[in-house]
This record gives sequence, C-alpha cells and structure tokens, in this order.
Amino acid sequence: MKNAVGREIPDELLVGGKEVYQGKGYMDGKYIKKASPCTRRCEKPQESKIVDSIAQALRDCGAKDGMTFSFHHHLREGDFVVNMVMKAAIEELGLKDLTIAASSLGAAHDLIADYIEQGKVIGIQTSGIRGRMGQVVSEGKLKTTAIIRSHGGRPRAIEAGEVHIDIAFIGAPTSDCVGNCRGIGGKSNCGSMGYAMTDAKYADHVVVITDCLVDFPNMPASVEAIDVDAVVVVDSIGNPKKIASAAARISQNPRDLMMAENVAKVIASTPYFKDGFSFQTGVGGPSLAANLFLEKFMDERGIKMGWAIGGICKPMVELLKKGKIGKVIDVQDFDLDAVNSINQTPGHYEMSASQYANPANKGAFVNKLDFVVLAALEIDTNFNVNVLTGSDGVLRGAPGGHPDTAAGSKCCIIVTPLVRGRMATVCENVVTVTTPGDCVDVLVTDYGIAVNPLRPDLIKCLDDAGIEHVSIESLKEKAYSIVGRPDPVQFEDKVVAVLEARDGTILDVVRQIKPYTFED
Repeated sequence: MKNAVGREIPDELLVGGKEVYQGKGYMDGKYIKKASPCTRRCEKPQESKIVDSIAQALRDCGAKDGMTFSFHHHLREGDFVVNMVMKAAIEELGLKDLTIAASSLGAAHDLIADYIEQGKVIGIQTSGIRGRMGQVVSEGKLKTTAIIRSHGGRPRAIEAGEVHIDIAFIGAPTSDCVGNCRGIGGKSNCGSMGYAMTDAKYADHVVVITDCLVDFPNMPASVEAIDVDAVVVVDSIGNPKKIASAAARISQNPRDLMMAENVAKVIASTPYFKDGFSFQTGVGGPSLAANLFLEKFMDERGIKMGWAIGGICKPMVELLKKGKIGKVIDVQDFDLDAVNSINQTPGHYEMSASQYANPANKGAFVNKLDFVVLAALEIDTNFNVNVLTGSDGVLRGAPGGHPDTAAGSKCCIIVTPLVRGRMATVCENVVTVTTPGDCVDVLVTDYGIAVNPLRPDLIKCLDDAGIEHVSIESLKEKAYSIVGRPDPVQFEDKVVAVLEARDGTILDVVRQIKPYTFED
C-alpha cells in the first residue's frame, strides 16, 4: 500500500491495526489509553537500594531471555552504560534474545553489533542508529526488523503500550541511595535527563547506574526514587567531553554563514517574528549560526524571544544570559556549556521527551513553536527530508526531534548546502523519508531559497520582503548539473528497519543493502 509520501509499505507490516502515514494531521483528536506501568509494593521501609553490581541488579529485577531493556543517550558518544549493561546481561548472566529500546544509539555502542551478529540481541528500537551497528542492521543481520522512531514518537509508543520495557537503565551523573537522580552535580554531568523520564514511569523495573553517590535527598530529581528498584555505583558512566560533536559548533565557513544569514532573513520576513516568538534550532553548523544573525534582527526590531526548546547548545544559553530569551526549556544538552547552565542559569529548565514532542499528549511544546531551523542529509522535490540513511542506503543517522518540530512549528526551515562532495543534497527522491514534505515549509541552500507551494502565505512574505526564491526543481537540476544524476541505491527485498511517523503510522521502510561487487 502506498502512503501519503508515495512510499510502498509491504502488507505484512500492516498488522494489528498498524496504518500507513496519511498526513501530519491524521491522528488529531483520536484518543489513546495509556498503558499502566507495573509497580512494586514495598511493605517495609528501605534504608538503601544500592546493590553490588549490574549483574546483581539484573537478577533482582528478574532479568531473563527475551526481555526489552531501555537506555537514554544524554552522554551521546561518551556513553558507557549500554555496553556495561549488555555485557553483564549476556556475558555474565548468559541472557539471549534481547531487545534494546534506546532513545538513540551511536558509534560508542559498536559492541552491540557483535551481539547482533551472535544472535544475542535480536531487536533494536531507537531513534539513532550509527556506526558498526547501523552497518550490520543494514546488512540484514538483526533477527527482527528494527523500529526507528522520533523523539516524540518514542514516548508516545511507550505510553500507549506499544513498547513494553522490562527494565530501564538510567545512567545518572548523581544519585542518592534510593535512586533520586539528576544530570548534574557529579563528574559525568549531562544536564537534562529528559529522555529517561518516560522510561522510568512506564518500565516494570528501573535501575539507576551512577558514578557519584550523594547524600539523600538528591533534589530536584530528574528521575524520582518512587520509580527506582535498584542503584548501582560504578567507576564511570561515561565521558561527558564526548557529548558535543563537531556538528554542534557554530560554523565559520563563509558558505554556511551566508546560508545562516538567509535563514534569519526568512524568519524576519514572516508575521511570526514578533516579541515573544518561540524557536528551536537543530545541531548543525549553519543551523546554529542562524542564532547570530537572528539576534541582530531582534535588536533592530527591539524584540525578544519568548522561549526556546531543544536540544540546547551554547548559543542559546548565551542569548538567555544576555536577557534576549525569556526561558529555555531543555530535553537534552548538546555541549558542556548547556550542561553547566541547566538548573543554574535562571530561566533554564528541564523537561521530559513526552512534554517536548509526544504527539499523543495534550500539550507538547513543539506544537507551540513558531520557528524551527533544521539540517538535512537529503531533501527531494516534494520537500521530503532524509536524516537517517546515507547515499549508500546504510543506517547512519537519526530522525531525533526533526519530524516532531517540523510538524508542530508554524514555519519549518531546512538549511543545507546544495551538494556535499559528489552527492546532490537536493534530489528527485530521498533514499528514506524521515520528515514528510507536508511538514517542511522553506529550504535555504547556498544556491538559493525555495518555498513549499503548500505555503503561499510564506511565498508572499518573501516577495513582500524582496527575498529572491526559486523552485525546488531548479535547485535539484542545478545540483545534478554540478555532480551528475545519481544512480538509484540498490536494495534487497528484505525490510531491515521500519520508520514510524511520529503518530505511529508507517512512513517508510529501509531495505537490506545489496553487497557491492566489482561488476556493480
């Protein structure tokens, strides 16, 4: 069956009431019943929940074959917790047929690729999948089909009972003896712990893993002791210096700065750019640089930003400290400046991923966004965006909050160079649709600006402001004139990953890559 972005979805995936993507407003007004988390009745007061090891915590929580373990990724490429837990489960306890349900996975978790090849890990549910794990899943070595969800789609699925977490593992920079834990106050600070909050509320069992035990009570707690079964103290939960990536820095490239300035001009041309407007920017050189030019326009018009959300980096924290933003509300920190700011800079607050972007609750912050500025690996002539698979079809990215903010904002701007190396960024059809084109409004490249024809109001805004724009088809042809028209990626028939839209419908599938041969 074809869905609303023209992707063919195999019938065998449409079981148990599963539907194909039918547009960003399809689920509006449809109620779901939240799953009821399993709780433990404690009849006696507990002096401490500290246990000797991760293996002991697994035993105490009844770990067995076939379970689903969840993790959060606030330490990003510096995370040690996933590997520690899976090593204890598989190599010490001998468990098998395990599923990992993580908010994201990266190159730091290459060890899991070994367990996939050994058949010990048979399921992956995540937003990001990178490194060697992305390669082995793309090669069809995972026993079941991987499920890729956005940062809003993940808490939606957990709360709806579509994902049942047997044991949630919370990597916490600080914890007290009963499990009140926070993302600050220790040696491995990560700032916000927004992705862990839903897991802690809905998992059958919750294990806090920390490298800094503090006095009771550790308040205000990101995850509260009322949801925690066990606390394990280890030498290190990760390296916070690896939270920030090269992409999470403001670009000094003249091309990127030119695109960033044009992004700010587009924003300033709209009626939404007024005192108290709301904003989010993605993590990417041109996206972050837009903050610099946006501040200039704010000063010229004598206005301030009401609030910003994210994924927060240094540029947003600096605007908050200058008094240019009223509040910053934060589900994840992308650099140490943001980590050191949360709960310390007045107006910088923490929130859960559900509060941030879940489309099935009654008040996600993304639905109040005026603007979001996002990057892309590819964007096609229907404004569909790919941020998940490379030009070779291999899983190497993450939808993250991309589709959530695009759907919720009044104006979604994609900023990307026209070509990268020998690859056209603006193309006929993206390899994988991760953000549907009906959620994307404007494209800014180094060769011109294009506006989605679905937004004639924004076309008029740019015309009235004297901002030149062209058709996205002309940008595609310009890209092909520079690097040539790409050959289609070759895939096998087997579906290795299903990409869910944020509302739980099926947006696209990723098929097994074909082995490369010399004749190819």
